[in-house]
Amino acid sequence: MSENPPSTAAADAVQPGITITRILSAPCERVFAAWIEPAQFAEWFGSRAAEIPVETISMDVRPGGTWSATMFAGPDRREIPWTGTYREVDPPKRLVFTLTDQTDEEAVEVVTVSFDDLDGMTEMTFTQGGNTLTEEQYDGARQGWLGFFDTLAEVVVRD
Repeated sequence: MSENPPSTAAADAVQPGITITRILSAPCERVFAAWIEPAQFAEWFGSRAAEIPVETISMDVRPGGTWSATMFAGPDRREIPWTGTYREVDPPKRLVFTLTDQTDEEAVEVVTVSFDDLDGMTEMTFTQGGNTLTEEQYDGARQGWLGFFDTLAEVVVRD
């Protein structure tokens, strides 16, 4: 009688999440700063479809520090409270933090952003995962981030 080997299907399964890579026409230091400086963050997070008043942003940029921002989105200016905790801060190479837009849950989605120098430009690789969203929700989040990053690309090239 032969035994079946343990299934590796679970190990081989693709975990839901998002990965986006962008080349930005600005140095890593400038792109990294746009993620951690409230005035710049307010300009691009949410894209042009939303508003984040800079006075609603709090950023304690250090491992264990928290961040929060209030977004007003859509024609009805629906309020979306974002919050999370920084896990890794390695300027200007890497930023890891959690995020949620649900006030009644701990932030369990993990975002990792790496910034690689390309002769004065930046290759930014963004990942988000945590298995807390459905496939449809991850698809929606991907579309949102793509719009955010279009605006980020405009913000970081300004002097």
